[in-house]
Amino acid sequence: MQANGTGGQEPEAQLSCRNGESSTSAAGAVHSNGLLSAANNGLPSTESPTSDAGLKKKKRLSQADEDVIRLIGQHLHGLGLNDLNELKALMLSPSAVVRMKFLLLQQKYLEYLEDGKVLEALQVLRAELTPLKYNTERIHILSGYLMCSHSDDLRAKSEWEGKGMVSRSKLLDKLQTYLPPSVMLPPHRLQTLLRQAVELQRDRCLYHNTKLDSGLDSVSLLIDHVCSRKQFPCYTQQILTEHCNEVWFCKFSNDGTKLASGSKDTTVIIWQVDPETHQLKQLKTLEGHAYGVSYLAWSPDDMYLIACGPDDCSELWLWNVQTGELRTKMSQSHEDSLTSVAWNPDGKRFVTGGQRGQFYQCDLDGNLLDSWEGVRVQCLWCLSDGRTVLASDTHQRIRGYNFEDLTDRNIVQEDHPIMSFTVSKNGRLALLNVATQGVHLWDLQDRVLVRKYQGVTQGFYTIHSCFGGYNEDFIASGSEDHKVYIWHKRSELPIAELTGHTRTVNCVTWNPALPGLMASASDDGTVRVWGPAPFLDSQETEVLNVECNSMDS
Repeated sequence: MQANGTGGQEPEAQLSCRNGESSTSAAGAVHSNGLLSAANNGLPSTESPTSDAGLKKKKRLSQADEDVIRLIGQHLHGLGLNDLNELKALMLSPSAVVRMKFLLLQQKYLEYLEDGKVLEALQVLRAELTPLKYNTERIHILSGYLMCSHSDDLRAKSEWEGKGMVSRSKLLDKLQTYLPPSVMLPPHRLQTLLRQAVELQRDRCLYHNTKLDSGLDSVSLLIDHVCSRKQFPCYTQQILTEHCNEVWFCKFSNDGTKLASGSKDTTVIIWQVDPETHQLKQLKTLEGHAYGVSYLAWSPDDMYLIACGPDDCSELWLWNVQTGELRTKMSQSHEDSLTSVAWNPDGKRFVTGGQRGQFYQCDLDGNLLDSWEGVRVQCLWCLSDGRTVLASDTHQRIRGYNFEDLTDRNIVQEDHPIMSFTVSKNGRLALLNVATQGVHLWDLQDRVLVRKYQGVTQGFYTIHSCFGGYNEDFIASGSEDHKVYIWHKRSELPIAELTGHTRTVNCVTWNPALPGLMASASDDGTVRVWGPAPFLDSQETEVLNVECNSMDS
C-alpha cells in the first residue's frame, strides 16, 4: 500500500507481496492499528544518516515478526490491495484519503529536512503537498521550516519528535482516526488474535506441559502447535526398590527437591531429586512407625514432615527433615485413629483426625489447640485463608470447618464414600477418589461436580490422585488394575495409561517444580519414577514395559 503521487521513494521502503513472501527489509511495516507503516508510503529510511553502520544494517526481526509479515503479505496479495486510493470505498468522507495523504507527505517532508536533504524536501512541498490543495495555511508553516539551521531547531519549532518510530507511530494513530468504525482496530489487535490462536492450540494439545509464554517469539505462526507424547512423563525413568513391603504413599516436597515415601515396612524414606538428571537418590530413612505409614504431609517450608498410620494407629510423627530428628510423637488417646493430616499455611499449626471421631488442631510440639467433636475424618485439607479446613467424612461429603468461629458448612455431597481428596493450588477445584466410582472433579466455589474421569478401577482401597503439570492442567491417579492413569483436566478420557506396577497403585504425586517428573507408589513394594521418553530406539523403548496410550481429542 503506497500513497499516490509521492516521489523519491527509497528502494528499501518497498514491500514485496509475492505469495506471502514479504521482504524482511520492511521492518516495522505493520502497525498495531492495521495500517501499513509510513515506511511504505514514500518516507525516507528511519536509519540515522550519521552512522555508516546504520545505513547498511537492517533491523533484525524476531521469528514471530517474520511470520506476521509473511502472513500479512500473503493476505494483501490475495486481496489485491496495493494502493492507498483503494481505501476510498471504505471511507465515510470523500476527502479522508486526501487528508491521510497530507499527513504522510508532511512526515516525509520533515524527515527529509532533518536529514539535511533540503532539495528533496522542497520537491515534496512543491510537487506533492501543494497540488493536494489542502490546508494551505499549514503548507505555509511547513515552508518556514526550510529556514531552520539544524535538526534540533526543526524539532523545537515544529513540536515534532523527529525521525523514528515515535513520530511514525503517532502518525499512524492519526491516520487511523480517518477510518470508519468498521475499519478501525483496537491497539495490537493482530498480535492479540495471534496470541489467542496460539493459546487455543495449546489448550487443545493433550500433552502440552511447558510454561505458557505470553509472547509469540517462542512459537511459529506458520504451523499448528503440537506436543509429542515422548515429551510427557509416561516412561519409567527409575524404579526405587528400597522398601521391603507395600508402599502406601509418596509425596514430592513443595520445592520439588525431595520425595518422601511411606510404607507398610514402618519406614519413611526421603529421596533427593537431582536437578539436572532428575534421578532420585536415597537421602535418609526415618524409622519407628510401628503401624506402617499411610499418609505424609510436608510443611509449607519443607522443613518438617508429618507421618500418619492406618486406621488402628493412634499416633503421628513430626520429623525435622533436615536433621532427621523426631521433633514430636503425638498421641492424645490410645482410642484415637490419626490417619490424615494437613498443615495450616502459617507452618506453625496442623490439623489431624481419623474415622473414630477425632479432629484436632495442634502446634508443632503436639499441643492440642482446638478439637471438633464427633467428626469421623477420612481426609483433610487446609485452605489458603488460614481458617478453613476441609474434611471428608463417613457421610460421603466434604464439609468446611472454621476453628476460629466454630462454624461448619456442607460443600460437596457424593453418593458413595470419599476415599481421599486433594485441592488445586488456587483452592478452586477438588479432586476426589470415590469408592466404586473413580475420580471426580468438583468446583468448590460453585459446589458443583465438574467432571467424572473414566478408566480407573477404584473399589474400597484408599487411592490418592493429584493435580500436575504447568498450571495443573493434568490429573493423575493410581488404580486397582495396577496402572497409573493420566487425564487432561478438560477431558474425561485418559490420555495415558502407564503400566509397570504389578499390584494396586496406591498413590501418584507430580513434581511441582519439574512438570516432566512424576512418581507412583504401589503394593508391589516399589516406587516408580516417570519422565519423558529416553533417547532409545524403538526396540529398547519396548523393553521398558511401559505402555502409553493416547486418545484422540
